[in-house]
Amino acid sequence: MPFCLIGLGSNVGDRHETLRHAVSRLNEHPQIAVVAQSRLLETAPIGGPTGQGPFVNGVLSIETSLAPQSLLELTGRVESELGRRRTGRWAPRTVDLDLLLYDDLVLDTPTLALPHPRMAWRRFVLEGAVEVAPAMLHPTTGWTISRLWDHLNTAVPYVAIAGSIGVGKTQLAKQLEQRTSLRWIAERPDATRLDAFYANPAGNAWDMEIEFLGQRTRLLAADSADFDPRRQWTVSDFWFDQSAAFAEVWLPADRLEAFLERWHEARARVARPKLIVLLEAPAEELLRRVQRRGRPGEQTLTAQQLQRIARAIADRANRPDQGPVMKLAAEDTNRILDEVHAAMQAMW
Repeated sequence: MPFCLIGLGSNVGDRHETLRHAVSRLNEHPQIAVVAQSRLLETAPIGGPTGQGPFVNGVLSIETSLAPQSLLELTGRVESELGRRRTGRWAPRTVDLDLLLYDDLVLDTPTLALPHPRMAWRRFVLEGAVEVAPAMLHPTTGWTISRLWDHLNTAVPYVAIAGSIGVGKTQLAKQLEQRTSLRWIAERPDATRLDAFYANPAGNAWDMEIEFLGQRTRLLAADSADFDPRRQWTVSDFWFDQSAAFAEVWLPADRLEAFLERWHEARARVARPKLIVLLEAPAEELLRRVQRRGRPGEQTLTAQQLQRIARAIADRANRPDQGPVMKLAAEDTNRILDEVHAAMQAMW
């Protein structure tokens, strides 16, 4: 039978007793067998209204013959029977039963996303999951639960913001700096050389990409004081691996191999992010944003080029050595800010 993980949470009423009843009701179902339950740990609420009480969280592993949607509907019924009333996102709740993993299934429907879209960077989830299923694979990162847990505990507190030109990376970094005490690392390309590149990409791509690579390597040097593990957070409005993605778009094949050799060598010397935030938008929307901000060189860009860049960056982010990647549609800037801020709180 499929092996699944269910997140347990409560911060209203008798929290331990409510979760005990929830586990008991799931175990009583004829198509579910509870395999293991983690310890219940008290955790601070993440996001949502201020003033709510602490949660008790844990993780349950089960085997079930129920299909994913049927299992989701069952957990919803158990929540309702135990007094859950949905009053708002991240609001206080009597009981919360989140379907985290269903074997190695990847699913994205209007009602159910698998794996759970935020579990890979939530300490209050991973701490319980590593107790009951350390070797279970998180299918979109390609990492085991144990590796995700180790990454959470060893990676420096650093968020890299990735995405195509015009998607809003710098705006998000500024907003995060204003909301929190983090340090913002911004790249500063030479505007004159950048305009020259856009005027003649074929003739200037190598020099431009080498300049970006050198600057990013200096800014993200792993031994820099910017990445002191004692610092709360650092954010960059770029991602080191986007150098490889841009090179794949702009450089001819005979120069790309030489560039990627330099990039691989530099990559070993830079800090790796605890979380990658990938902002995404349709190509036509990217083009509108680029045209609206009015930088002279960028006005030569086409929707097709912006789409190629976005696809190359997304392909890099989807590689199994990257770790947790938060993918967000670049639409509601306040929602994006809330999501990233909550993720940072959940990883700390």
